[in-house]
Amino acid sequence: MCSGRVDLEFILRAFANGADGVFIGGCRLGECNYITHGNYHALNMALLCQRIMEHIGLNPARLRVEFMSAGEGILYSELVNDFSKAVRELGPLGSSENLDRGELKSRIGEISKLIPYIKIAKREKLARRLGKGEDYEQVYTLAEIDQLLSEASSYYIDPAKCQACMTCLRRCPVEAIEGGKGLIHVIDQDKCIRCGTCLEVCPPRFAAVRQVSGEPVPPPLPAGQRTLVRKGKEKAE
Repeated sequence: MCSGRVDLEFILRAFANGADGVFIGGCRLGECNYITHGNYHALNMALLCQRIMEHIGLNPARLRVEFMSAGEGILYSELVNDFSKAVRELGPLGSSENLDRGELKSRIGEISKLIPYIKIAKREKLARRLGKGEDYEQVYTLAEIDQLLSEASSYYIDPAKCQACMTCLRRCPVEAIEGGKGLIHVIDQDKCIRCGTCLEVCPPRFAAVRQVSGEPVPPPLPAGQRTLVRKGKEKAE
């Protein structure tokens, strides 16, 4: 598999499933056989993931990315053996970090929900082609990731303001908004990628979408109460 297929989700899933370490091997930087140069993408993803690991309390040394040519079998063997030794010294996942598996899995699960948001927020940095001489440790900093994740907002549609215009429903890139004609819209928080599209496109005259930070999102309106009652009809009745 091309290292360009490496994704934050794959790495975090490996740790969630109990892997003690993850090793990513790719072609040498600048020597990709394809115009995509996916190895730069793999490097960016790995560096970003290491800072995310620090954020949730995992030792970033449990993840390593290295680059070599297909003819460097001896180098590959040396790198893998060195990484395996380092992981053995760290011990089973969570042991040296004083994290039990249940807590660790919960933390990884919460971060995994934010992967689309993280990619959107860091899309420009993720597209960079890092040079061989760059200080990789400083490409992403822990303070940067702490701030990014602390600022992650959720979005909520105020049922008292929603007019079922379907603008946000049509524009949501992941179909996280439930609703329809004459139905008050509701955001499925498990599907929401926190991109803020709904907030941006909601007509100002309605202002039904609210940004929520630092507090729980209000519970969704029950399905049986989502039929929109227009004010004129309400008075007539």
